[in-house]
Amino acid sequence: MFLRDVSASRLHLYSRLPLYSRVLGQRACKALTHSGCALLALLLPAVVSAQQATPVLLDTMTTELQRAFTSLGKPGSSQQDANKQEADKLLPPYFLSYAVSDASMVSIRAQFGALADSSATHMRVADVQVRLGDPKLDNTHGKHRGAAVNSLQLPLNDDREALSRSLWLATNAGYGTAVDNYLRVKTEAQVRAKEEDSSPDFSKEPPQVSIGKPAPPVAVDRSAWEQRVKSLSKIFREYPDVYQNMVILTVQNETDYYASSEGSRVVAPHLQARLVVFAMTRADDGMDLFRAQTFEAPTAAGLPLQSEMEAGIRDLGKSLEALRKAPLTEPFNGPAILSGRASAVFFHEVLGHRLEGQRQRGDEEGQTFTKELNKEVLPTFLSVSDDPTVTAFGKTWLSGTYSYDDEGQKARRVDLIQDGVLKTFLMSRLPIASFSESNGHGRAQTGRMPTGRQGNLIVTSTKTVSESDLRRQLIDEAKKQGKPYGLYFEDISSGFAVTTRNSPQAFQVIPLVVYRVYVDGRPDELVRGVSIVGTPLASMKRILVTSNKPEVFNGECGAESGTVPVSAVAPAMLVSEIETQRQPQGTARPPILPIPGAPAAPAMKEAQ
Repeated sequence: MFLRDVSASRLHLYSRLPLYSRVLGQRACKALTHSGCALLALLLPAVVSAQQATPVLLDTMTTELQRAFTSLGKPGSSQQDANKQEADKLLPPYFLSYAVSDASMVSIRAQFGALADSSATHMRVADVQVRLGDPKLDNTHGKHRGAAVNSLQLPLNDDREALSRSLWLATNAGYGTAVDNYLRVKTEAQVRAKEEDSSPDFSKEPPQVSIGKPAPPVAVDRSAWEQRVKSLSKIFREYPDVYQNMVILTVQNETDYYASSEGSRVVAPHLQARLVVFAMTRADDGMDLFRAQTFEAPTAAGLPLQSEMEAGIRDLGKSLEALRKAPLTEPFNGPAILSGRASAVFFHEVLGHRLEGQRQRGDEEGQTFTKELNKEVLPTFLSVSDDPTVTAFGKTWLSGTYSYDDEGQKARRVDLIQDGVLKTFLMSRLPIASFSESNGHGRAQTGRMPTGRQGNLIVTSTKTVSESDLRRQLIDEAKKQGKPYGLYFEDISSGFAVTTRNSPQAFQVIPLVVYRVYVDGRPDELVRGVSIVGTPLASMKRILVTSNKPEVFNGECGAESGTVPVSAVAPAMLVSEIETQRQPQGTARPPILPIPGAPAAPAMKEAQ
């Protein structure tokens, strides 16, 4: 799993650029609802406000879903009557759902003060999920889970017949895959050893009905924003050692439609605007260095003033110039402070992923915390919750906010750890031992099967001190351990966690700005090339105290159910021991040809 500030990883930005020009990868707030297992619910009228008419798209989805659910795998269709023997082999689905993402987006990108791309897109994508068998054992069991969703692009206008035929096509393809996988599941069940966790494949949940007003198409002054984005990227011309830069604005208005055979019907809008700033340089020894920053809000109008963003970019440029001159780090094992942002990434990677429900079942999962329920896994002054219903922390908008998860369950706050004691996991509709119900955390990118995922992870502490006291305690701890310095991690770009059994149960977090804090009173020293590594159980128990000032990290997290927006909130923390290693050095030298406009190097005198 990766947690990345949307702007904070060069690889991440480059790999995501195609997604900024289409809709499929950005599903920040999905309000899809399906649950239970009763056709009767599908036939009952939904409770809808008299002022809000049912959108044509949702009405068409519901009608076609009912027709498919009552016909698939049953005698009566012309195709099946043509071959009665084959029809007898077919199975009716016990669950069917349609989820449609209808999104419009404007994307503007500039570099070095010039416009590189400006586009507007509109796309509708349908995810069809078909389940055969019964909730105890169905076609999604084990390694077949990811194949339960079939996706297809839909027409953009509300042409009922065109929409119905497109959904029909996707349903037939999804049903065929489901039949094949169900036969494999039944065969595998007869030959494999007994599983550790024999929980069902699908939980029973009450249907949900919530029909909101669809989001309007994105409406921004593209010409004005093109000038703003170009002006921001032009600032990097002031920094000749910045070799690459990008400023990207994406504004997306998305409406998620959902209908299921259980009677769920949902229409939920989600608005998101994000301005991403990325810049890179290279040290003389070949190490690539980058910094990044994001500005986020529900709409473009909510983004910061131009002057504020300009100041942030200049700070970023100065930081890169300082980093390329900073000394390389050495491997270190000793006390450290992680800033609030760094702590937020740390908790997301080291703890959060291991508290996702599906990681507690399956022979391939490491199950770090499966047997730790009602046991102390953190110092008693720390508590951890995940609350996607919170839209902001202070004045900062939270990316991981949503009203319904991607399995039709209403979002809710989950208290994962209370006073250091583990209480529960982040649950989708995939049950695990001791937890048979969802708690509203089934999330996925379009085209993927939802799993238990984080939304807004929030860490609170009852043992807090001021930032200055935290620094003093760091120095005291370093002296106590006989270390010449402790480390201060100011900014973090990304993280990586391994949770499977066939690999070490370890994590890696990549800091961007790290200082040595010397015990003899010397000024703090900026260093580069640091990577935090460790194992989760040991690292969590080494937290000594936290600051009294929480900070927010907004980013995107990639895992088996795709990339979803997330947030993490945490205070700075002092740990008694943290292990670091050096990042890869790199072999490419800095550019030989000076950057255009930069002062030329003095020419060498000819030999006399």
